[in-house]
Amino acid sequence: MYRKMLLTANIHAGKGTVGNRLPGVIDYYVSQGWDVTVHTTQGRSELVDYLTENACGYEMLVSSGGDGTLNETINGLMACSAPPILSYLPAGTVNDFASSLKIPKDMAEAARLLENGVPRRVDLGLFGEQYFSYVAAFGAFTDVAYQTPQAAKQVWGRLAYLVEGVKRLPSLRSYHMKLSADGFELEDDFLYGMVSNSTSVGGFRFHEQLGVSMDDGVLELALVRFPKNLSEQQAVINALLKQEAVPGLVYLRRVSHLHIVSEVPVPWTLDGEFGGEVQELDVRCCPQALEILVPGEEPKADAQA
Repeated sequence: MYRKMLLTANIHAGKGTVGNRLPGVIDYYVSQGWDVTVHTTQGRSELVDYLTENACGYEMLVSSGGDGTLNETINGLMACSAPPILSYLPAGTVNDFASSLKIPKDMAEAARLLENGVPRRVDLGLFGEQYFSYVAAFGAFTDVAYQTPQAAKQVWGRLAYLVEGVKRLPSLRSYHMKLSADGFELEDDFLYGMVSNSTSVGGFRFHEQLGVSMDDGVLELALVRFPKNLSEQQAVINALLKQEAVPGLVYLRRVSHLHIVSEVPVPWTLDGEFGGEVQELDVRCCPQALEILVPGEEPKADAQA
């Protein structure tokens, strides 16, 4: 008897090649004994509603798209009473979440996790009432991902984000905030901030020194204080280029719960998409809330070989 699989796809993600690769992927799943239902995304947030109503009727959900598509997939799954296991076929420009879990970037290879992968429970972030897979961020450059034209993303990839970011340097502003989390309080003017559960954000690795784990029950908090002079501004630029912290300018902490109050509503991004403007909110870690297929451990070499 064939098992039931729901495959959702954003055919415009990344370089727009998903549509060409889907027939081969679907044929592979059918050959493995799955009855595949295909649903292509039809606009912003449509996927959330579709999965909320339909995902519980399947044993496996396969999602193909970029980080934004994955964000909608997760929010739809978390609204289900009995969500199916997720298999993710990354097809976006950067694919931070997939990189953190070592999910292959090639769609065909990612699909074969059905045979050689293992289920793993990973943490999710909760931003107010919205879930995010790997990052919630505010401040400098955080609108770049959702305001960069899709055509530019498809041609230039990650470079498109950097080019668009450079255009915004003259208009950088600060956000005055009060933050409290797990026994510490902080009030300052910030240029940028993010709460993440990822070994890379925007394709760049900032948190390797923190020993990030995707299922440890905490999120990583990074805050960049607004530079007060040219010397501090240069220090921040150097830190971004070198992907390292600067004492007194960059705060790094691990938190399970964060409460934020700002003087004015602040625009945020969730997994690279616009997440709304908020003035007060809570960000929480949801430990091991998502079950997803990931590569299994490599077999150990025979010590006698």
